[in-house]
Amino acid sequence: MTDYPITPPPELVQQWINENPGQSLPLATRAAQWGADQELEACCEWFVRDWTDIETADKLRAARRPKPPSLKEQALIALESLQHRTTDPNIVEPIRRALEALPE
Repeated sequence: MTDYPITPPPELVQQWINENPGQSLPLATRAAQWGADQELEACCEWFVRDWTDIETADKLRAARRPKPPSLKEQALIALESLQHRTTDPNIVEPIRRALEALPE
């Protein structure tokens, strides 16, 4: 099995330091996330290599690294909240139609 180090290379750590001078917590958080991402990718590669199971690898990656909701999805969620506060559908429906017409 290929070795997957979970310690970021020094060049990457230096880049993070340069981007956030004097902030050790974000650096630690970024390093932990980087290591976790390396481990996740190693697991996904194992599924594909040993089981030729690309679908499971993709499901694992999606479950462990979910994408945040898009701006459109966030707006639709906020609109749901607004809809519960008003009795006039003429306020909400045009906004909903406009949001739903937007690409993802």
